[in-house]
Amino acid sequence: MDARGLFCPEPVMLLHNRIEEVSEGQILKVVATDPSTTRDIPRFCQFLNHELLESVEKDGEFLFFIRRGG
Repeated sequence: MDARGLFCPEPVMLLHNRIEEVSEGQILKVVATDPSTTRDIPRFCQFLNHELLESVEKDGEFLFFIRRGG
């Protein structure tokens, strides 16, 4: 999911809609440029029982790998 150029709360709103399209257990890759996603996406995962497998910052972009929970 490409959330580059979007600012809070748009990346999480987009993620909320997109995660519904992913089957339980599948992994969604999220790419964002808003630093607030490093706070918001882990909270989103915790609150909705998705597993944040990895989060990485690289070249001004934030990458998140999220396994959809049940």
